[in-house]
Parts: sequence; structure tokens; C-alpha cells
Amino acid sequence: MKKGITYNLDKPRTLRYGMNALAKIEDITGKSLMSLDLNSVGVKDLLAIVYAGLYHEDKDLTIESVGDLIDEYSSINEVADKVGKALTEAFGKTKAKQGE
Repeated sequence: MKKGITYNLDKPRTLRYGMNALAKIEDITGKSLMSLDLNSVGVKDLLAIVYAGLYHEDKDLTIESVGDLIDEYSSINEVADKVGKALTEAFGKTKAKQGE
């Protein structure tokens, strides 16, 4: 199981990006993950990414309810930071080749 990170919203939730979450992001955005630029992602795409990362533990969530949770308990800067950390957990850190 992919690791995740805790994100305190209405309660502690876990952002996790396994295969199902990644497929859900592609389904919602209509974009390949390779075409998403996480350094300049739009609000709709960011919301889809957060929703997909939380869905594994709460199937009753909707994109709109996730947006409401972020509005109520977080900020766009914090959510971007949490998503970045959770994606790093999912894909691991790249290690420099020996001698570089």
C-alpha cells in the first residue's frame, strides 16, 4: 500500500496516491498525469488531485465537499504543499546517481 500523509481538515485525513487515485485524477481532468504541470496546476485540477487522494478512505466525498473542506479548514497554499508531499511519498524521492 502506498504511503500517505496526514492532512488535518474536519478531521485528520490521509492523502494517498496509489494507482486508483492516479486513474481517478486522469478520469476527472481528462489529462494524462504526464501532462499535468504540478508547478502551475489550475484550481480545478488541484481540487481533483486532492479529491482523488482522499477518496480511498471516504467514498462519500465529492469534489464539491472537498472544496468546502479546504475552504473551511485549510488554504490553497497549504493544500498545494500537502499534495506535493503526498505525491513525493507515493513516487519516492529520486536519488542522484553515484558520482553525480
